[in-house]
Amino acid sequence: MSPEQPSRSLSHEYVDVVVVGGGISGLSAAITAAETGRSVLLVDAAGEDDVGGNTRYSIGVARVAFEGWQDVADVLDGQSDPEPVLPYPPARYEADLARASEHQGDAVLQRLVAEGSAGLASWLRDHGVRWTVSPFRFGRDARAPGRPATLPPGAPLMAVGGGAGVVDALLDAARKAGVTLRLRTGVRGLRTGPSPAIELDPDGSTITAASVVLAAGGFDADRASRARYLGAGWDLLPYRGSRLNTGRVLHAALDAGAASAGHWTGVHSVASDPHRPPHGDPAIGDVHGRYSYPYGITVNVRGERFFDEGADDKNFTYATIGRFIHAQPGGLAYQLFDATATELLEPRYATTTPHEAANIEDLAEQLAIPAERLCDTVRSFNDACPGGRFDPFDLDGLAAAPVGQPPKSNWAVPLSTPPFRAYPVVPTISFTFGGLSIDADARVLGPTAQPLPGLYACGDIVGGIAVNNMPAGTGMIAAGVLGRVAGASAAQSASQQPSIDSSKSYAVR
Repeated sequence: MSPEQPSRSLSHEYVDVVVVGGGISGLSAAITAAETGRSVLLVDAAGEDDVGGNTRYSIGVARVAFEGWQDVADVLDGQSDPEPVLPYPPARYEADLARASEHQGDAVLQRLVAEGSAGLASWLRDHGVRWTVSPFRFGRDARAPGRPATLPPGAPLMAVGGGAGVVDALLDAARKAGVTLRLRTGVRGLRTGPSPAIELDPDGSTITAASVVLAAGGFDADRASRARYLGAGWDLLPYRGSRLNTGRVLHAALDAGAASAGHWTGVHSVASDPHRPPHGDPAIGDVHGRYSYPYGITVNVRGERFFDEGADDKNFTYATIGRFIHAQPGGLAYQLFDATATELLEPRYATTTPHEAANIEDLAEQLAIPAERLCDTVRSFNDACPGGRFDPFDLDGLAAAPVGQPPKSNWAVPLSTPPFRAYPVVPTISFTFGGLSIDADARVLGPTAQPLPGLYACGDIVGGIAVNNMPAGTGMIAAGVLGRVAGASAAQSASQQPSIDSSKSYAVR
């Protein structure tokens, strides 16, 4: 029998560790536990073609701590020549996570992610993931062609094949480690106690274990939950991740006595091409993001700017832009650039054809924006630009404060060189920030902060790592780091061979 076709009866089974969810967090947990010699079963409602949770929809950029190029090269296995890179120690990583979360996140989990990031990148390499140098960095300045673009501090790596490449490599590694994979199998019920258990869909069989690891994602795919927690209109927005992240397992754990944590009204929401596939494309990852907004201005359908496009490095603002757009009329906006920005746009912009015109009036007509209003907006912005040395590679301090408009804190240069181009953008939901409360051993905590016996969690089902915002490249790494922790903790608990217990059962809703 293959690992996907267990020979035991489906009526009632016992394994050491059950993992629910097959994204990077669940796969990392399952492999880690199996490599200790424990028997491990991983269940996922997806099939072979779409298993992987939100990881499969990621572009694969990874934020990791490192001291210099040699650390990056070690993970790349010598695949790339040396490139400009600044050290990014764990302390800075941790500080960036705290700053992005406005110091409201879980400091223990943030430190865990920062300190475990480099080890995870190496572990993933050893388990079949191939890395390359990230192409998503500050662009090359056409006015200074001899100056190389630096790698983003902390985010120099991208998985070959994106998130799908990570999932495929880890599925192979899981099989080699002896993990039993049961796909197209949902979870109907969760039982807590000294020997927790899950009840499966569609056959109603029960799996009892010493440890259960919950890695089934957040509630981002469920429209009703988005409306309930995020607010009006969020149920209608396009979603780029797994359609199976309904929050059913998350709510079952809460019903079973788990405490909640994190930012339940918070969401990772980016600017995206409105013509992207409805649920993203698991084969190519996030190629529809529009993240070069610092090099131009963004206006709504009334021709008005509505946020500071240069507030920070785009890697620290891109996850918040969707919220600004969502608040605008029709939830639609346009990123405007002049010809000098052409060489600065990310490669992802090549996946669509922009509106283009020789002057702002004609561009406004194409966009159905009041021409007089858009011209006033551009003129006022241009007049407020200070002049000085533009630096596309770093915060350059070129700030503008146009009358009646939001400020632009960096990269404020006039839009004055035709042709002018406009890219329509809408907000897209990536994942949510609210979830379960866990400790540094990935144990699920109850309302009094006491661990629930045998229950662990990792990935997007966990809350607290991010509040309001998350630096680029953190999501996949945080999920993997916590997955390894959860797998090790679950295996350690299983080694104590607890007795089977019949505790209360909680239905998944």
